[in-house]
Amino acid sequence: MNDMTSRAAVRLGARSSLLALAVAAGFTAPALAQSAPVQPTVAPAPPAAAPAEATPHVQVAAPQPITINRIIVQGAQRIDQTTVLSYLPIRPGDAVDASVLDVAVRTLSRTGLFADVQLGVQNGDLIVQIVENPIINQVVFEGNHALSQDKLNKEVTLKPRGIYTRAKVQEDVGSIIELYRLQGRISATVTPKLVQLEQNRVDVIFEINEGPQTGISAINVLGNKAFSDGDVRGVMVTEKSQWWKFFSNNDNYDPNRLEYDQEQLRKFYTNRGYYDFRIISSVAELQPDNQAFEITLTLNEGDKYNFGKINVVTQNDRLNADFLKALVPIREGQLYESDKIEQAVDALTFAAGSAGYAFVEINPTYRANPETDTVDVTFNVSEGQRVYIDRINVVGNTRTIDPVIRRELLLTEGDAYNRALMERSRNNLRALGFFKDVKVAEERGSAPDRSVINVNVEEQPTGELSVGAGFSSVDSFTVNLGISERNFRGRGQNVVARLEWGSLRQQVDFRFTEPKFLGRDLRAGFDLFHSRYDLSRYSSYDYRSTGGGLRLSYPLNGNMLLSTRYFLKSDEIIVPYGYCGGVGAGSSALCDQIGSYINSSIGYTLQINYTNDPIRPTRGWAGSIRQDLAGLGGDVNYVKTEADASWYYGITPNWVVSLQGSTGYVSGWNGDPIRINDRFFKGGNSFRGFETAGMGPRDRTTTDALGGNFYAIGTVELTVPNYLPEQYGIKTSLFADVGTLGVLDDRYKLTATGAPNANIADELSLRASAGVSIHWKSPMGPIRFDISKVLSKEDYDKTESFRFSTSTQF
Repeated sequence: MNDMTSRAAVRLGARSSLLALAVAAGFTAPALAQSAPVQPTVAPAPPAAAPAEATPHVQVAAPQPITINRIIVQGAQRIDQTTVLSYLPIRPGDAVDASVLDVAVRTLSRTGLFADVQLGVQNGDLIVQIVENPIINQVVFEGNHALSQDKLNKEVTLKPRGIYTRAKVQEDVGSIIELYRLQGRISATVTPKLVQLEQNRVDVIFEINEGPQTGISAINVLGNKAFSDGDVRGVMVTEKSQWWKFFSNNDNYDPNRLEYDQEQLRKFYTNRGYYDFRIISSVAELQPDNQAFEITLTLNEGDKYNFGKINVVTQNDRLNADFLKALVPIREGQLYESDKIEQAVDALTFAAGSAGYAFVEINPTYRANPETDTVDVTFNVSEGQRVYIDRINVVGNTRTIDPVIRRELLLTEGDAYNRALMERSRNNLRALGFFKDVKVAEERGSAPDRSVINVNVEEQPTGELSVGAGFSSVDSFTVNLGISERNFRGRGQNVVARLEWGSLRQQVDFRFTEPKFLGRDLRAGFDLFHSRYDLSRYSSYDYRSTGGGLRLSYPLNGNMLLSTRYFLKSDEIIVPYGYCGGVGAGSSALCDQIGSYINSSIGYTLQINYTNDPIRPTRGWAGSIRQDLAGLGGDVNYVKTEADASWYYGITPNWVVSLQGSTGYVSGWNGDPIRINDRFFKGGNSFRGFETAGMGPRDRTTTDALGGNFYAIGTVELTVPNYLPEQYGIKTSLFADVGTLGVLDDRYKLTATGAPNANIADELSLRASAGVSIHWKSPMGPIRFDISKVLSKEDYDKTESFRFSTSTQF
């Protein structure tokens, strides 16, 4: 039977593939189906017959399928035979033909495990001949200078101990070239090479020719009339190459960046009334020296448009169209601005979400009127069904326990969806300081009227090891060290253990705060401390305090927090021996307080916050008022009041103006004067340009700072772009501080006869300074530099022009 089948198969010639012959024949040596396509060998055609003779027509039967008795795998080295058989879509007992074998070859090839696959049949046995793909020993990059080894390793898919395939190599070559293209190296080439090793292992080598970095020789703008070339170029991120732009990566050619620039130009023009602005062409021409591109943009600005009729259309009456229209921040006759369309969509979406419609769709449609240069806008609101919360998922918290996160959410399962409350919940979580980022997203639930809320948090270090240092104009130097944990055991508890030392202060204290006392929205805690302030450099006394306190705070509403406290401490004032006796004695404003006193006080703080962001506000205001009453027992009697407020306004994301003001006043009662340790001292971080305790009342003879009973300070600060890459983490701001400090008790400013004491300076005059603050998120932690210039001061004030502080996190 086999011999007859073999002879019939040969007669098929070009009409049958070699694969079909192998299946039909059952040769003594297996004929193999191969993973690489094989062109069949075509027998030469016989010579044409004589016209007088007829050629008989022979009909050949198609090869019959063969039943497989067993499967034999050959060539397997690293891969187990059972793994090969698990991928093979053929089992013993199956009948196979050429098409079945072809499918089997393709199936095994798609696994990526084999460099070559061949199948054949011998006496009813299916022979699977495989050649395994090699294992990668190492991936090597040669010739790379502009990009680091680590960055290239992140880009390629080939990894040591992975499986080598040609497809992966070609994919990685394309990824590397694209990475270099984004770096402005258009002519970069990558040549992959393979080094064969023993045990079917290979080294993959990418030989890189980076080529020169292609810059931008010129940016030409055509067709612009309303705005100058400089205005247009100022909108673009792409810059002309200049020799002095060391830190800029935007002066090389990047097609993706150029597309982004075109979108920025559309936004720029459409935000200034040019509704039908368009870019006719954008051409980047490589210069003959292959070193730079010349970019030419051709613009069609069009006419300047105003807003025409504004309408809001809803599907039904569940959302009132007239009410929604009142929320749209656009009025007829205003200059057309595309950003206002986005603001209107956000406002309408927020309003619909606050009404419980989580999946509202708002589609603005436009109708331009070229005759009147107006654009009519209709907001089509598809509100859908009112939505209730089916489930709230918390994702991303590996350390913080779920209850700590959920208790900050103002909505629970079963509540009607409310976008305003979800946004406030997100701000509550961000205000904790436990998370680098918090994202709240909704998706459809188990029914059309159900929503699933996904709260995705990215945790950040909550423990802090802080180190601070300061330098002044008189070469003073201070260092402090503190350890704190804001999320103790992942339960949201705040624990602070601090040790400080230096020329100014030595302190040991321990603080504990439970944010949800008794399971309620109460924040309770206690403090224990012992501190010593060596103020001999600024004022000739040494202040020591030991004590503790209890704290309790609770929110009055979503924007107001009331905190209460009670503290009991022992304060001691020590002066150098002989300071208060003999000729040239120290001031009575200091000498009268020598000794130890018990201070028992209660107080409260009321905080108000209406900012748009609890971490980096750009809009809104915040304020607080604090009062303490001392005299519930003890030796000290006073009332101390302090208040502060701040206001923020973001002109652009990079230009933010902030105004801050603070004031305080302390007065004694029951005939008690204010002791030096209870007065206000300003300077250093609280008033830049002046030393710690560098401003305010002073003893002219001893140059001791005496502090004041009243202060008022105002600050205006402008965050400005510094044009450094965002990844450097450097922020720059300009500031100006202005204020005053003074008002000692009369008994310290007057002599025994009631005349003013010439040795005591208490002018309550205006002080002012201005300068630059630089904040750097360095690898070792945040660092701040303050460079100041004093604009107004008294001759007895002490100033400093530079201050430095840093902290590091763990």
